[in-house]
Amino acid sequence: MPHPVDFAAHFQTAPYPFLLIGTDLVLLDANRAYLQATGRHADEIVGRHIFDAFPPNPSDPDSTNLREVKRAIELAISTREPVTSPLFRYSVPRETADGTVFDDRYWSVVHTPVLDDEGNVAFVSQSPMDVTDLYRVDPDSRLFFLKPGANAVPDISDANRPQMHAAMARILKIERNQLQLLFDQAPGFIAVLTGRDHVFEMLNQAYYQLVGHRDLIGKRVLDALPEARDQGFKEVLDQVFETGEPIVSKGQRVLVQRESDGPLAELYVDLLYQPILGTDGQVSGIFVQGVDITSGHLATRALEQRVQELAAVRASQAFQLELSDHIRALTSPDAIIDAASELLGKRLKASRVLYSLVDPDGAAVFVQRSWTAPGIDDIAGRAFVLDDFGAELARELREGRVVTNGDVRLDPRTAASAQAYAHEGVGAELLVPFRSGGTLSALLVAHSDVPRAWAADEIEAMEEVAQRTWLAVEAARAQDELRAQRDLSQSVFDNMAEGFELLRSDWTIEYINEVGLELAQRTAEEMIGRNQWEAVPEAANSAVEAMYRQAFASGEPGTLEYFYRADSGVERWIELRAYPIPGDRLAIFFRDISARKRAEQETRDADRRKDEFLAMLAHELRNPLAPIRAAADLLSLPSSDLARVRSTSAIISRQVGHLTSLVDDLLDVSRVTRGLVLLETELVDMKRVVSEAVEQARPLVEARGHSLTVHLPPDAANVRGDRKRLVQVLSNLLNNAAKYTPEGGRVRVAMEVESAHVSVTVSDNGIGMSADMTSHAFKLFAQAERTSDRTQGGLGIGLALVRSLVELHDGTVSAKSAGADKGSEFTICLPRIATTKDAPPVVRSTLPKAAVTPLRVLVVDDNEDAADMLAMFLEALGHATFVEYGSRQGLARALAEQPDACLLDIGLPDMDGNALARQLRADSRTADTVLIAVTGYGQEFDRASTCDAGFDHHLVKPLDPSVLAGLLAAGRRA
Repeated sequence: MPHPVDFAAHFQTAPYPFLLIGTDLVLLDANRAYLQATGRHADEIVGRHIFDAFPPNPSDPDSTNLREVKRAIELAISTREPVTSPLFRYSVPRETADGTVFDDRYWSVVHTPVLDDEGNVAFVSQSPMDVTDLYRVDPDSRLFFLKPGANAVPDISDANRPQMHAAMARILKIERNQLQLLFDQAPGFIAVLTGRDHVFEMLNQAYYQLVGHRDLIGKRVLDALPEARDQGFKEVLDQVFETGEPIVSKGQRVLVQRESDGPLAELYVDLLYQPILGTDGQVSGIFVQGVDITSGHLATRALEQRVQELAAVRASQAFQLELSDHIRALTSPDAIIDAASELLGKRLKASRVLYSLVDPDGAAVFVQRSWTAPGIDDIAGRAFVLDDFGAELARELREGRVVTNGDVRLDPRTAASAQAYAHEGVGAELLVPFRSGGTLSALLVAHSDVPRAWAADEIEAMEEVAQRTWLAVEAARAQDELRAQRDLSQSVFDNMAEGFELLRSDWTIEYINEVGLELAQRTAEEMIGRNQWEAVPEAANSAVEAMYRQAFASGEPGTLEYFYRADSGVERWIELRAYPIPGDRLAIFFRDISARKRAEQETRDADRRKDEFLAMLAHELRNPLAPIRAAADLLSLPSSDLARVRSTSAIISRQVGHLTSLVDDLLDVSRVTRGLVLLETELVDMKRVVSEAVEQARPLVEARGHSLTVHLPPDAANVRGDRKRLVQVLSNLLNNAAKYTPEGGRVRVAMEVESAHVSVTVSDNGIGMSADMTSHAFKLFAQAERTSDRTQGGLGIGLALVRSLVELHDGTVSAKSAGADKGSEFTICLPRIATTKDAPPVVRSTLPKAAVTPLRVLVVDDNEDAADMLAMFLEALGHATFVEYGSRQGLARALAEQPDACLLDIGLPDMDGNALARQLRADSRTADTVLIAVTGYGQEFDRASTCDAGFDHHLVKPLDPSVLAGLLAAGRRA
């Protein structure tokens, strides 16, 4: 009696690792080989959930691939079929004195379901193969590469080698994905289909251009392309998948709906269906490549068609030798067909010999080449429906049988189509079919214009010519394909939008495209075949050479941005990318990034100007703050000197005015440059504008001892514009001229009036401008060089404001200077209004006098100093004041005291000034109170907001005392 087999002992002593996993993912057992491979003990993992026994790495969850493991186990359970994971990363935890560490390992794993007696899955056997030593991993791209010289573990049995091979295949596939870019550049369309359902796995851009941009990847062909359902593609794909034989289709008619709900586009394509064999030799998918020949601009042809061996035929030795002599030296497929057809036609004494292509579904025939006897019509280039010449005859041809027909009128296969034959002048015919992949693909046809009997030797000669011609044509086409592919590769690189160079490890330049030659400023003769550093000596011993050497040495890609100056003087910034490729070569891509570099430099310059502006702004703000602080400190001292108090107060008032002017300038340039200023246009006399601007600038001009001359022509100088803004423009230019001209200088204003324009030029003999400063003078934050005494330089906003305002008036402004210390000249030019009328008089308003009737006024401001000072000012005017520092307290005080007027800050915490005003207006006790908004915001939006809230007036901080006094002098609200 045989001894029972100890399966448990066999399981434990097996040299290959096995882990038994329950359907609830609880670990049932592990053999010694598995424990040794993972560095674990059985009592640590058996009985635990698989992901508790092998927890994820908290700092790198992807390293343990839990989702892939779980998916494979569940798939094995649901399908009851083994599931192979060719290669994935799974880090194994290991306990150390410092805690748990994770060792990166790479595995090829098979999960096999084990069934019980009732056919249910009892548990899953996991058999992992540690293939870490075979591969290297790029941590950035996470791509896997087979290590050079890696040993495929020779002690692994043949039964386990398929797992190792599958892992290798996975890596090779990943590496091939890097060629996707090259596929996308190919003008021919490419698709990879997997499985019996023909699921799209990979496509290139040309394929999307063919069928339209739609969701294809991961879908079955007929689901992704429903319009292809009745066009025979599914049948061809099924045949290729089942037989493992390729199919070539020439000139196939295809209907494609490129846009959803759009019309069907009719195309004609050449197609190659090539089976993809798995490691087990079985068909796993189909590689489809094709060329759209509809447009007549063929970019590539279908891959080489597999020649089908035709049945051997007998032929006389003399005819075979003659046929060989005719076609031996020919390389063109058409020339071969023509020579064979002529020889066959004369041998058979035929009236016509045709070589025709048949579409993939066997319906249409296209006459590609023909030989005709004298007096017979040539029908080359024409297309026919095969069944029109006899359905039975067409069936025999599709089955691959030679057809002999001595009289088309009497033969039962063609009698019904006798009229169609008579129309083409055919009395008898002999047809030999060519089949590819089991499908009729071409015909060799001999016609006789009269009925005749075809002799046996004539049939043999026909078959011999057909076989020899077919083989020779296919060989010639294969050579054409190879030449076309070579030419295509050359065309792809020649037409790239960036430079491309192929460099050998001995530094010989093997190839460089036209763009690369243009960037290098050299000819092909100066580059190709020469040493890199002799051809481009300026790059030798530079960062370029270092990067190339590093790429060769490490096998890793390298990138570099490199400033290049050619012998011709052309300067460029070049971005270089070097990729090591098989054959000890570097594929180098390079492109001109000078525009980007210039933009980066301009950004840095703009940042620098902004920083200089902020520094100058801080300086300008501190200057008036210093006397204000000193004046405030002086007022805090006990004194009865009224004159000193008035003088100190005047200092504060002047400096506050200066601060207000700075802030107004900043707000002004912001509004103008953002297009938020609305011009109050009217007919404006530019002479009056010049006069007012001169009047505004005169104090500074006189303070610096300048001589100012003004030249105004007698002609009318009317323009359409905003008078105040135009005065602002000219006064700005005059102030700049006075400021940047040393004391005792000359400032000149000159106006010219032309038929369509009025121009005003402000010139000086001051410090002038450099060429760079002249080109940037009107940019925001552009500033001249500054000295410590601030006699030069400014905030950099004045000229930007000038340009914006002038452009709002449809005018232009320009600057000129001969250089440092040679003065400057600024000219504005505005469209002239052809009228002699003077501009309408300007109505100037006057402020009301101080209050004479005392009012009860409530001040609400969370800035206690501001509130108290405002109250003191109001009391000095004779008003009784109440002060609150919060909106809630202010509301209660207003309802209790019922003041005549309320001065409310808008930016109050808890409840802002607008909300407080609404509550006051809503209460009958304060509904008629005069409400005055006191705020730091003065834009149109802010004024509209306070008006909507119920305010009567809107004042911007710092307040103008005379304006406030005038408002209160108006008395109570009507």
